[in-house]
Amino acid sequence: MIKEALYWERRDGEVKCLLCPKGCLIKEDNYGFCRARINRSGKLYTRIYGECSSVAMDPIEKKPLYHFYPGSMILSLGTIGCSFSCQFCQNFAISQKDAPTRNIPPTEAIKMAKKNNSIGIAYTYSEPLIWYEYVLDTARLAKEQGLKNVLVTNGFINEIPMRELLPYIDAINLDIKSSDNSFYQKYCGGKLTPVLNIAMLSKRYVLLEITNLIIPTLNDSDKDINDLVDWIAECLGPDTPLHFSRYFPRYKMTIHATPVTTLFRARDIAKRRLKYVYVGNVMDEEANTSFCPNCKNPVVIRSGYEIKRTKIKEGRCEECGEPINIVMDFASTV
Repeated sequence: MIKEALYWERRDGEVKCLLCPKGCLIKEDNYGFCRARINRSGKLYTRIYGECSSVAMDPIEKKPLYHFYPGSMILSLGTIGCSFSCQFCQNFAISQKDAPTRNIPPTEAIKMAKKNNSIGIAYTYSEPLIWYEYVLDTARLAKEQGLKNVLVTNGFINEIPMRELLPYIDAINLDIKSSDNSFYQKYCGGKLTPVLNIAMLSKRYVLLEITNLIIPTLNDSDKDINDLVDWIAECLGPDTPLHFSRYFPRYKMTIHATPVTTLFRARDIAKRRLKYVYVGNVMDEEANTSFCPNCKNPVVIRSGYEIKRTKIKEGRCEECGEPINIVMDFASTV
């Protein structure tokens, strides 16, 4: 569905998109980098309003969000296109290509969430921030209906539009792909600094979790990991959950899959400064369990996406009383 976009201005017969830091100058009948926004007669339009390539009810842990209503299910919607061009993209069939879509207006999305007893809506799969107008409208309506809103994002957006969206968002999993800007430029077609700025802004308003996909030889050195962990600890705080995710060859990248030992080495490094560190894309109960940062007893035991047991009472560890940075629905605690 075509709809006039937000955040743009005219520039000498072209339009300049002001949504993300790329700042695309778009000629008549051309698209911006993300393939979502088009110049029609000197105005910028989004061509993906309500266009869903992917629709599913997912465990919240799949996002991954481990600290936001553990064990709950959430309606997950995705579109096509992306503001990055990651050579290792795990969802390239929708992010880099035009997959089939169906239009789901905001009101229908709300009805679907309620019908399926979802806690809310997750905007995910492809990059939701290029879906900005639809996410803003749907999240605002969802909020009015008492539903939660979740973003799974690369964080590549300008500050002003992000500030407009944040009041309607409850939790974010933000992907920091590397602590090195050259990695972003070479392998993602993006920049690091805007992502870090959005992470810091988001941390002030929502529950924020960070994911880092570890790729052998590219971002898996001790320095890479230490730099990322140090930045998170100092700029986001040691209570910020970090997920190290296992890479598998995909799209244009043929490097072999990440050794599991690398992921656990990264976790050991991170645990020196961060309270909650997880290993993703690996079936290991201990690596996906939340532990009390004080007494080290398990407070949320996970097996895959299933919650086996929780030991949190009124936001604190049942064993020692330590505050735990996990948003719980106490009425449905396992």
